[in-house]
Amino acid sequence: MPLPENRLLAASARGGNDPQFRRLLEVIPLAAYTCDAEGLITFFNELAAAAWGREPKLNDPADHFCGSFRLFSTDGSLMPHNECWMAMALQKNQGFNEREVVVERPDGTQCTVLAYANPIYDESDRLIGAVNILVDITDRKRAEAAERDASRRKSEFLAILAHELRNPLAPIRNGLQIMRLAEDDKAAGAMARAMMERQLGQMARLIDDLLDLSRIANGKIELRKQRIDLMSAVQDAVETSGQLIEAAGHEFTVSVPPRPVYVEADRTRLAQVFANLLNNSAKFTPHGGHVRLAVEQQGSDVVVKVCDNGVGIPVDMLSTIFDMFTQVDHSLERSQGGLGIGLNLVRGLVEMHGGRVEVNSDGPGTGSEFVVRLPVSLTPGREHRQDGKDGCSRCPSSYRILVVDDNRDSADSLSMLLELMGHDTRTAYDGFEAVTTATAFRPEVVLLDIGLPKLNGYDACRRIREQPRGEAVVIIALTGWGQDEDKCRSKEAGFNFHMVKPVDPAALEKLLAGLLMFPS
Repeated sequence: MPLPENRLLAASARGGNDPQFRRLLEVIPLAAYTCDAEGLITFFNELAAAAWGREPKLNDPADHFCGSFRLFSTDGSLMPHNECWMAMALQKNQGFNEREVVVERPDGTQCTVLAYANPIYDESDRLIGAVNILVDITDRKRAEAAERDASRRKSEFLAILAHELRNPLAPIRNGLQIMRLAEDDKAAGAMARAMMERQLGQMARLIDDLLDLSRIANGKIELRKQRIDLMSAVQDAVETSGQLIEAAGHEFTVSVPPRPVYVEADRTRLAQVFANLLNNSAKFTPHGGHVRLAVEQQGSDVVVKVCDNGVGIPVDMLSTIFDMFTQVDHSLERSQGGLGIGLNLVRGLVEMHGGRVEVNSDGPGTGSEFVVRLPVSLTPGREHRQDGKDGCSRCPSSYRILVVDDNRDSADSLSMLLELMGHDTRTAYDGFEAVTTATAFRPEVVLLDIGLPKLNGYDACRRIREQPRGEAVVIIALTGWGQDEDKCRSKEAGFNFHMVKPVDPAALEKLLAGLLMFPS
């Protein structure tokens, strides 16, 4: 809000020399000072001295118009003291209110203030000086700059997200055309299928990363910690990223300690951390580069380093590289993709494991080094052992399966896939149809979407359970909603399992194969 013109105030203050006027300026919770008609400083309060970072001499020609060390306009140009707002108020005999100026102190620190400079008159209306009130808006300006930066980064992120989601669609569409036009060419069909599977996996991982970030931000991600050999997670990451590293023609070396190093960790999430770092190195290192992963124990910590000789990181970005939506703006990243979320996800998961992650780089073209530091598990115990890849075998028994989804293409294609696996299937496209079809078909398994029209999946599940032998039906939630509260809600509604779309057919086949041991 603009401060009032000082004519009335000055008249009662008799030229600014009135003790009450001085007392007012001393206690006002803002920086304030006065000058005479020639611009010599005649008074300043403590907040003015704090804003300037110094105490100017009163009535001294060395300190004209303002007691600051230096002044700058909002565009960054130097503002001479004889052109500041106090000087303008005296020279033009008028007020200059809500005018921004950047004050630099002798120690180099700066603050941004709004100046309210107004002339002071004596009882005969003669100009005898001016008063300047300075409102510090430094925090507000920083907040505005941060908001603009966040908005810019968010806009860039959304644009890149759209780009990254469209990227896999082109080869998937091309693959479909190849399969249609080359029906009798088995080699072409196999190539198209492999390509489509890779692209679908890339899209699924992208969506999973986005969901993980949301869960971490809201404190809803749950780690399944066990005492594991760290090398099991490292090996998983190497298997995940190996194809990308090999395709880029990089030399890849791994060095590990001679003895196992145990940590309390979620093996899957830890592998996700290392795979993200390896993927970054593979993408941002020119073809034929060198990527290295090294593990070493340092006292009560284990350190995992992922190094490369790639494009490097500007030194001024090292402190923000783990922030959401941060992008290193160079051509290689733009061509290879990158959402600016992977490193933020890495930091969140590492910190959830009680560790920390750091980055080192000497600048563009010098490569980068990411260092993950985790506490070693010093408590003796049996480590959790996991097999590497679980093979999926065809179900030893066929089932009557009801597939329910309001997306007809999704329901029909999944039904066709299940029939090719040897099952007897029916489809339904809304909640009411699911209940009536279940009554007539008497399925042994129901794959049930949650977000259904007419009757949602939760209520449809409850009604199927109420049917004769409904309690014996295995009902699997097949949905895009995958947070912990979604799984709890589906369990409360009567679902036996909860699977998140897009479902890996091998994972579904494995689940169906295990139903022989599921208690009825």
